[in-house]
Amino acid sequence: MLMDQAGWHMSDKLNVPGKISIIAFPAKCLELNPVENIWRLMRDNWLSDRVFTSRDNILNYSREARNKLVD
Repeated sequence: MLMDQAGWHMSDKLNVPGKISIIAFPAKCLELNPVENIWRLMRDNWLSDRVFTSRDNILNYSREARNKLVD
């Protein structure tokens, strides 16, 4: 399983089944993590330059951006 080096991914408390090996991306190598490319696309096209007024507002804009990405 490929993971970034977020604290919760690298914690000793993480219970990983024996058949799974964790391979950590090098620190600050966003280009190696394909999910980061999706976030960058959504941010650059639909989520940047906005003032979010509430948690629900953030969720609604994020859902709209996801739906546009899927379309």
